[in-house]
Amino acid sequence: MATKQEVIFKLGGEEYGLEIMKVYGIERYQKVTKVPNTPEYIEGIINLRGEVYPIYNLRKKFNMPEKAVDDETKMIIVNSDGMMVGFVVDSVVEIRHIDENFIKPAPKLISGIDRRYIIGVGEVDDRMIILLDVDLILEEEEKDTVSQIVNQVE
Repeated sequence: MATKQEVIFKLGGEEYGLEIMKVYGIERYQKVTKVPNTPEYIEGIINLRGEVYPIYNLRKKFNMPEKAVDDETKMIIVNSDGMMVGFVVDSVVEIRHIDENFIKPAPKLISGIDRRYIIGVGEVDDRMIILLDVDLILEEEEKDTVSQIVNQVE
């Protein structure tokens, strides 16, 4: 039985998954240094153990209403096509194996999220988990912007 291991997190009441092999770390939310002239969903940068990471607010990226940061808010540090970035999420639920037989193609309509970002929908214990493609969440133009931000700081 082939499985995919996913980091499952919440955003706006829905559960999403990121392939664990793309996840570098899960961190408590920390203060973000704002960077001028960046898209609204790029909150800024953080310095984590001597490395600078650009931070994306996935709620803003996916056109969801804002939510105040609380004790459950986490930053998931991921490798997106060789670029290390952090995603702000409402909470991290669990790390879970999902049987590939229970992963279905993405439906045509998922509100707020560009379908290109979605690998499929996994079923876990009667829950539907929207599986995201880390490499596609950042578009080429955004990767250039993020690269410039990190290079300015370093």
